[in-house]
Amino acid sequence: MPAAISPANRFVSRRSAALVAAGILLSRMFGLVRQRVFAHFFGESEAADAFNAAFRIPNLLQNLFGEGVLSASFIPVYAALLARGDEDEAKRTAGAVLALLSLATAALVVVGVLAAPWLIEIIAPGFHGAKRALTIHLVRILFPGAGLLVLSAWCLGILNSHRKFFLSYAAPVVWNLAIIATMLGFGPHYRQFPLAAIVAWGAVGGSLLQVAVQWPAVRKLVRGIRLSVRHRSRHVHDALRNFAPVFVSRGVVQISAYVDTLLASLMAATGAVATLAYSQTLFMLPVSLFGMSISAAELPAMSGAVGEQSEVAQALRRRLNAGLRQIAFLVLPSAVAYLALGNVVVAALYRTGVFGARDVGYVWGTLAGASLGLLASALGRLYSSTYYALRDTRNPLNYALVRVALTTVLGIVAGLWLPGRLGLAPIWGVAGLTTAAALAAWVEFTLLVRGLRRRIGRTGVPWGFMAQIGAAAAAAAAAGRWVFVAMGPHGPWTTAIPVLGAYGVVYLGLAAAMRVPELAALGRLARRG
Repeated sequence: MPAAISPANRFVSRRSAALVAAGILLSRMFGLVRQRVFAHFFGESEAADAFNAAFRIPNLLQNLFGEGVLSASFIPVYAALLARGDEDEAKRTAGAVLALLSLATAALVVVGVLAAPWLIEIIAPGFHGAKRALTIHLVRILFPGAGLLVLSAWCLGILNSHRKFFLSYAAPVVWNLAIIATMLGFGPHYRQFPLAAIVAWGAVGGSLLQVAVQWPAVRKLVRGIRLSVRHRSRHVHDALRNFAPVFVSRGVVQISAYVDTLLASLMAATGAVATLAYSQTLFMLPVSLFGMSISAAELPAMSGAVGEQSEVAQALRRRLNAGLRQIAFLVLPSAVAYLALGNVVVAALYRTGVFGARDVGYVWGTLAGASLGLLASALGRLYSSTYYALRDTRNPLNYALVRVALTTVLGIVAGLWLPGRLGLAPIWGVAGLTTAAALAAWVEFTLLVRGLRRRIGRTGVPWGFMAQIGAAAAAAAAAGRWVFVAMGPHGPWTTAIPVLGAYGVVYLGLAAAMRVPELAALGRLARRG
């Protein structure tokens, strides 16, 4: 059958996912270092709130026009052309998309810089005085850098379509390094407010470097590419037609994140926005490493599937089900670890400088709420990629709208109203926000599963498999807590190494004893890689 998956193709898919994961792991590790250095100099101060809120606003531009939208609209079209051997048309399509993307991004950067004061009123209405002024200044600095990161996302689309996965996902390392170097170089000599502006300029410089490290490889792959907004082939039309609903869909998802920031800014607690940002960095680590890596590797392969409708559906089911098991095997223990041992993780990464023990508790509580939806978010990425491979962008949009509506309503109740009723400090409302977002993520995931079932048949992770890895994770968490209690008070890293080490050893040991296939597959991949 033309659409069937050979064992060699399955290995290539796993190897591609491993390359994506390796690139993401490298960039996320440096991202965690960046956050640790940031926590050392800024903690949960007003400057930290201002920087995190300011960074979210231009980051919307990157997320809307960048990786997510291009992955869903451009890669399926471009990868299909490559699969058919039509490289000339693929280059013309890539050139037209880059030209249109550059014009749209440039216009939005100008608007963002000029409209910064009004954007603050929409995103962080709870900021006043010096904090508000600093946030506006930072937004104006950061917007051009976000525009450069959109171009970096186009490079990622080209590289991924040619199965060049590692470079595109490791490129953010240089962005993180630029920010880290800026903080270490200037941090000891400046107070927090002026330092925040200097760090923002470091982020812009890092954005330029991120594009620069990818460009030589991209140029070699699309040698002779021409930028032209006049190219109007049906392939460009398909990419643009997909772009609009995906743009709105990603925008809706981003609105959900911005609703959390808005509500956090309204809380009568310094550090609420920073607490949210610290927890989201940890939350996104397993989503990016496992959910995004497998989804990114599968999208070009799924988009290139050919054959009769039933054959394509069968191939997509096989790829989807295999990917879902891989994601669940890695993400479920991550969620359990955050819930049971999140204080150990947070302290190891962030407790330094002005970031103290009380801050650890706030971030752990916020991370625990987010972890309830971690599996749904990671699995949902692969389901969304399957929809995009089928050129269906409308249904993910509708489901995202439901998610945002629930996030907003539940967030207002759990984040702003409930803490007062329970007699809790206002900052605990941030944990209410992430818990509300987790519930909404499960609703969206359920809709994605049911909608795709009508297209390609029943898919999902077997309940028996979930019970196996769930039991292994629970036993590992119990072992980790026992080590934590037995050790008594120690330094953050002195505690984290044996506690998290025990967790990992017990989980993997039980998975090996139960002969979980995904563990064996990872071992074979490591030996062959």
